[in-house]
Amino acid sequence: MDKAIGMVEFKTVSSGITAADTMLKTAEVEIVEAQTVCPGKYTAIVSGDLSAVKAAVDAAAAQCPQHLIDSFVLGNPHDDIFPAIYGATNVEKIRALGIFETYDAASIIVAADTAAKTAIVDLIELRIAKGMCGKSFMLVTGEVSAVAAAIEKAKATIADSGMYLDSSVIAHPDRQMISSIL
Repeated sequence: MDKAIGMVEFKTVSSGITAADTMLKTAEVEIVEAQTVCPGKYTAIVSGDLSAVKAAVDAAAAQCPQHLIDSFVLGNPHDDIFPAIYGATNVEKIRALGIFETYDAASIIVAADTAAKTAIVDLIELRIAKGMCGKSFMLVTGEVSAVAAAIEKAKATIADSGMYLDSSVIAHPDRQMISSIL
């Protein structure tokens, strides 16, 4: 596996920026996204070779452990993850709609990767703590059974972390609802 993604989430902006700098100085990784998110937390997402991403995330977590909320490393993330993070997905039709919410930023990406690898679904959006007081959500679409399976597997994947908040599956969303999402 030569493609990987990793993330650190910190309680404070100063520890988050310091940790993100440490990530870049530790290994050959690229920043996908690094920013302040509600309510004054800091997240940094990096990509690169699996061993480099792991080294970078481990170094950042060790830098400021008292302020670390969560972190992860995913080897071989699903291809839909990056467009969903950037809000650049090209979904033309929503059949069923799955909505999945978490209390933190890091677990939503792990949940999205799991959902996308579980069933034939399209990730529509990953909203990572922006304007949500630190919570995050994802939207997925596909056939009803596929969306339901993807949501259930994502829920099981992060259940032990205590970060799961809520989820639902809408079989055939109203066209006005679809317009507001796309």
